[in-house]
Amino acid sequence: MRVDAVLQAKGSFVATVGDDARLHDVARLLWEHGIGALVVTGGERRLAGIVSERDITRAVATRGVEALDLPVTDVMTAEVRTCRPDDSVDLLMAIMTNERVRHLPVVDDAGALAGIVSIGDVVKHRLGELQAENGALHEYLYSGR
Repeated sequence: MRVDAVLQAKGSFVATVGDDARLHDVARLLWEHGIGALVVTGGERRLAGIVSERDITRAVATRGVEALDLPVTDVMTAEVRTCRPDDSVDLLMAIMTNERVRHLPVVDDAGALAGIVSIGDVVKHRLGELQAENGALHEYLYSGR
């Protein structure tokens, strides 16, 4: 299965924040959207980085509550690992496991943001595949053929 199938099931909405935002803005947006990461965009909505709940937690733990006034660019990951719509879900699982990331922005051939896939999306998708396979095997074994 491919990334575009996951996006088709979940939608292509990507919550973003501008690269001029402060961490308190990021925290509010994460809470409002009920998500774990935001894509940070620069000029012309180009991918500038990604910031997660972990980044905020780390900043507050090391710098105190004042960290919430920091610019997002101080704590975001600027070198973002991305994927493409035609990548396989198996490749995503390998990337997320090996690189210890929970979110991968999806970019198209032109470099435009096409969606984002989280580890939860991948697990949900994989569970659906396993349930379908289990159902097919059950049908095969007990259909009397």
